[in-house]
Amino acid sequence: MPLGFYIIMAAQFFSALADNALLIVAIALLRDMASPAEYEPLLKLFFTVSYVALAAFVGAFADSMPKWRVMLISNTIKIGGCLMLFLGTHPLFAYAVIGLGAAAYSPAKYGILTEYLPHRLLVVANGWIEGLTVGAIIVGTVMGGVLIREDVSGWLLGLNLPFVTSAFEASVLAIGTLYLVAAWFNFHIPDTGVDHKPLKNNPLYLVHDFNHCLKLLWRDKLGQISLAVTTLFWGAGATLQFIVIKWAEHNLGLGLSEASMLQGVVAIGVAVGAILAARFVSLRRSVRVIPLGIAMGLMVLVMTVVTNSTIAMGLMVVVGALAGFFVVPMNALLQHRGHILMGAGHSIAVQNFNENLSILIMTGGYALLIMLGFSINVVIVLFGLFVAGSMFFVKLRHEANQRVKDDVSQLEDLHH
Repeated sequence: MPLGFYIIMAAQFFSALADNALLIVAIALLRDMASPAEYEPLLKLFFTVSYVALAAFVGAFADSMPKWRVMLISNTIKIGGCLMLFLGTHPLFAYAVIGLGAAAYSPAKYGILTEYLPHRLLVVANGWIEGLTVGAIIVGTVMGGVLIREDVSGWLLGLNLPFVTSAFEASVLAIGTLYLVAAWFNFHIPDTGVDHKPLKNNPLYLVHDFNHCLKLLWRDKLGQISLAVTTLFWGAGATLQFIVIKWAEHNLGLGLSEASMLQGVVAIGVAVGAILAARFVSLRRSVRVIPLGIAMGLMVLVMTVVTNSTIAMGLMVVVGALAGFFVVPMNALLQHRGHILMGAGHSIAVQNFNENLSILIMTGGYALLIMLGFSINVVIVLFGLFVAGSMFFVKLRHEANQRVKDDVSQLEDLHH
């Protein structure tokens, strides 16, 4: 791999690291403010809304100038959101600004790989990006949990940093430094020399073009299955982040700092499952992993009877591994179908829109259940049954698609 590839990876890693660390710190701040419990999942909702609202535009924006500049602008928006949090803006609004930066960052970080690398290296490069992103989730979540510990935040406060008057401000400043490191790497990403399309002035054209691509992928027999699975996975994964925190506190008696470590354990499981899937599942056989999605939903139900931390960690690894094993082949299939039907850039925009809309709906539903006073064990049962049931219907849909395909083949054989 050329040096520029590793610079791109470093920029992505530090930016994602800061996003995930800041989520835990923002949750801690909401608790210090005695905010309602449903505000915590709303953090993810506010972060994600830009991905959905701007889905038709961020791809075109990313293609309108060198990708390193898009990544730098997006990262600067994240720094602005971090600064807002530091200056006392409500966490929901500050995190929404960071989400705006992340939404613009996403198509650039994937798009630059297709410009910079030969086609034969793209699968490996995407694997690196996914692996580093999972790594950033693990390390960032754990880092956020460490930063909110009284001894660590007290030590940071004791450094007498300029403008820092509280332990929370010291934690936000530490995370802001990660965004600055990412910006430094952005500056050093090489220009790929690819011609860029001027940004269309007509937003209606962009919306129409995006809508066409959206329908194209949902109507494709394999595209709709892989898109349904990845959409469900990301919505469930985002909701599970908050369920694990609440469950760890209620059933295991852990504080926010320790509960955030359990989130990291789930991500480790996802990484293990992803590695196994890459090793044992070919693109041709990718749809065979769908039953594992049903198994993951049912495995979540076991959480309601677990009260031991060691068993809980093992369970989280299993849940994560099942998730990673079934989503990686589906993601590869989706990228393959998207590339054939409409090209990589448009495909990523459609995928981001669906997955983040799922995150909005599922985290919003979780926030509503908490607001209505449902216990965490009831929420876990509803969540597990919903995931297992949805995956079961996806399986039935795929089998129906296969029957139609077989019938058409038989008719063609008769015709000939």
